[in-house]
Amino acid sequence: MSPSSLDELIESLRCLPGVGPKSAQRMAYHLLQRDQHGAARLGRALIHALEVLRHCERCNSFTEERVCPRCANPRRDATLLCVVEMPADLAMIEQTHSYSGLYYVLMGRLSPLDGVGPRELRLDKLLARATEEGVREVILATNFTNEGEATAHTVASLLAARGVKVSRLSRGVPVGGELEHTDIGTIAQALVERRAV
Repeated sequence: MSPSSLDELIESLRCLPGVGPKSAQRMAYHLLQRDQHGAARLGRALIHALEVLRHCERCNSFTEERVCPRCANPRRDATLLCVVEMPADLAMIEQTHSYSGLYYVLMGRLSPLDGVGPRELRLDKLLARATEEGVREVILATNFTNEGEATAHTVASLLAARGVKVSRLSRGVPVGGELEHTDIGTIAQALVERRAV
């Protein structure tokens, strides 16, 4: 029988996406046996991140300040607002160097089967941000999964009812694909060829 602290470590590692029981066990043994320095660093970094990170008041991404440096940058085009599901999607779009506007990060997508509706995504906060003076176009850059499409459709309907111009990434991003796993050239082309909703 393994020590309870080892069981707790293995179970804790299972919270990571795509990590099952066997992978979690391998990771735990690796950290304890082969990389205790790395394990300690990981623990410190996680505790520190939990203590200092919060959501940006403007874009909802993670930051250490009230407003993140990207939102505070006067060189960004404040007339464009790109809506993405997760911070990883924002990072992928930034890597294309083809977009200079601002962002709003949903921190998820609509998924009724998982109990994620408009209230859980705080779409009211997005609507308030998108209808601020100066925003002339909202680009929906949710993933081309069923949930991402449903999210884009819902957000587009809510914004169109308020008279906001809405566009969607071009289908250069593969159907069923996720931005985080798409090459930057495809994302750049999808941004350039975005279409009205």
